Amino acid sequence: MAEPVPPTRPRIPGSGLAKGLAVTLRTMTRKTVTEQYPDAQPELPPRTRGVIGLFEENCTVCMLCARECPDWCIYIDSHKETIPAATPGGRDRSRNVLDRFAIDFSLCMYCGICIEVCPFDALFWSPEFEYSETDIRDLTHERDKLREWMWTVPAPPALDPAAEEPKELAAARKAADKLAAQQAVQPTGTHADEQVRGAEEPTRQMGDSKQQTDQPRPDQPGADRSRPEQEGRE
Repeated sequence: MAEPVPPTRPRIPGSGLAKGLAVTLRTMTRKTVTEQYPDAQPELPPRTRGVIGLFEENCTVCMLCARECPDWCIYIDSHKETIPAATPGGRDRSRNVLDRFAIDFSLCMYCGICIEVCPFDALFWSPEFEYSETDIRDLTHERDKLREWMWTVPAPPALDPAAEEPKELAAARKAADKLAAQQAVQPTGTHADEQVRGAEEPTRQMGDSKQQTDQPRPDQPGADRSRPEQEGRE
């Protein structure tokens, strides 16, 4: 036998409308959370993935970012320059010079692989998001625009006090201490040279006076008296 169906209560006309109005009335009494953009800029998390900034000085044109990009949206052009040898008989070196670095943000899927694989820290995430264009072809931004976005990159978070000091900071501090030590030694060496020169000057003066003393006077025996006689004869 089929189980009996429990009776359903009749629906009151307009009950759904009343429930919706009740939600509206409850919300009207709460504080609004809507941010008035663009008059008020939103507070974005520090790790927001907006656009990619380029620090051109660190780029060595290794092409890792372009090869690892799954969308092939990074375009890089470069040429090689020959650097003369610093010492005679040395070998000339060649280096890559960046000519073009562009990213097509209409293809980019913001995966961050290019930033992760860059071995020289030339790419960074910027929270900038106001770069919309009316033409999709204008979403390919060159290195000048990518460089401007570098100034919007937030500072890295502070290190853990219990963490080890980074190797880069230790090397920079060691080089700074070495330079300071060299600068501190240089004035001391100059002062020592001045003291040596000051000690040599009295010795020279004494030697000059001795030479003058050793010369015979005209009234002393042995002095050259032939010169006045010759002058008289002339």
